[in-house]
Amino acid sequence: MSHTRPRAAARAAVVFLTILAAGCGGPPAEQPVPQDDSAAEPGTPIGSLAEVFASEPVAVEGYGLVGGLANTGSPQCTENIRSYLRQYILQELPDKETNVDKLIESNDTAVVLLRGTIPPMAAMGNRFDLEVSPLEGTQTTSLANGWLYRAELRPAVAGLGFATRVIARAEGPVFIDYILDDGAPFNPLRGFILAGGRVLEEYKANLALRRPNYRIASDIRNKLNERFGPGTANAISAGLVELKVPAKYNKQKQRFIALVKAVRLGPQRPDIDREIDSLVSRLAALEEPDSAEVAIEAVGNRSLGRLEDLLNSPNEQVRLRAARCMLNLGGGKALQTLRNIALDTDSQLRIKALEAVAASADRRAVSFLARRLLRDDLLPVRLAAYEQLRAAGDVSVNRRRIGRSFDLEQVFQTPHKLVFAARSGPARIALLGSPIYCRKNIFVQSDDGTITINAPPGQDHISIIRNFSGRPQMGPVTLKASFELDDVIRTLCEEVAVKEGTPRKPGLEVPYAQAIALVKKMCERNAVESTFLAGPLPKRVNIKK
Repeated sequence: MSHTRPRAAARAAVVFLTILAAGCGGPPAEQPVPQDDSAAEPGTPIGSLAEVFASEPVAVEGYGLVGGLANTGSPQCTENIRSYLRQYILQELPDKETNVDKLIESNDTAVVLLRGTIPPMAAMGNRFDLEVSPLEGTQTTSLANGWLYRAELRPAVAGLGFATRVIARAEGPVFIDYILDDGAPFNPLRGFILAGGRVLEEYKANLALRRPNYRIASDIRNKLNERFGPGTANAISAGLVELKVPAKYNKQKQRFIALVKAVRLGPQRPDIDREIDSLVSRLAALEEPDSAEVAIEAVGNRSLGRLEDLLNSPNEQVRLRAARCMLNLGGGKALQTLRNIALDTDSQLRIKALEAVAASADRRAVSFLARRLLRDDLLPVRLAAYEQLRAAGDVSVNRRRIGRSFDLEQVFQTPHKLVFAARSGPARIALLGSPIYCRKNIFVQSDDGTITINAPPGQDHISIIRNFSGRPQMGPVTLKASFELDDVIRTLCEEVAVKEGTPRKPGLEVPYAQAIALVKKMCERNAVESTFLAGPLPKRVNIKK
């Protein structure tokens, strides 16, 4: 028993690295010779025959160059990093005459280390957050207001250093946290590129057979395509079956993997109804409910009749689980059960019910429920409803791009006023309960004193003044805004130079991080008729070498 885990871990590492070397989700370069070609015993779960790989997060890292630092950067970096950046930047720049060494050696730029985590089974083009920090030992004093030029990201594999394959790229404004609600001191050297990483390839799950066998690989492929639809599985070799997540499970990828493991090979067994009864009884008693729920769903539509009985259970968690399982299987009555739970103000499972509807129901059903929940008295419920409407692209979320850095979103269909600022994922300010107004008689300054928002008594507009530190040739610039908060934000953050003929008005190019800190201060000082909520910061990335 003491040797089982090391052997399993070693086998997993070999398979992972072989798949990685061949491409994300691609077949290994070589396969072990099959030992036999016998069929699996009917009713054998796929999970007992194969291990699933490529469903875990992938840590990535790389080097990049941050510009626009107004003399707070540093030219210091090792020669091998400088040589790499020189070659990469020349490759990326359309103007090959650019003096790359001069760019790197400027105090307006800094060489940085990038770290991030690609989410499990990411699709091509998916975005993820990155940490950005100067190299150790350099004289860089701040990354605030910087912009990360396009950079490459590679897998960070423990003990192997950087792999050679580029699997993601990164670019975008540096976000420095000015809100500091976690009690940490202000650190201008700890930054993030919110949703700045972009996945370059499709990450497919792979089933690696424990004993390579052509017949079993073929049977697994046929069974999964029969259960989830053509194209779900492809038998690459005797030892590897490649999986593609069906569109129906795009929002439930980990659940799909669990279902694959639970699916049983062979024809439907004569005792299947007895097995369904046993699984449903386990779910009704909440005995290992996660595995029971997945096992029932893996069986398929035959379990719908027995699941329907649980929709009348006195236990709300049982009703939720049964309805969630039924909705994935296409059971019509499940949707109303989930709606009832989501709308029940006494329920503790309202957000989970909304998430279940959002994961499996059509867009109209999601919008119908989420719009009703926008009017709820509980802030977490309203916020969850907004997030689902946003993800569904619902017209109730009015979105406008501000400069090159963030989205300003307005939601009118709620009487409750809330300003929400994201600090992970896509940068955005959401004004729930728009229009949101500023009060009269305002005077708010940024912590560094470079930005002033002022409306003395009797003034019919708000004056916004910015002193451009690092650009003394511009001097103080003053612009006017109305008392609507969305106009204040646009005036703060739009670009200074706006092309003629566009509906945009010039702004002061205040970075997103500073803008949300100012809006927070305005709300806290009662200058804005709304509460303020900042989302969580990205999770720290720990890469052990």
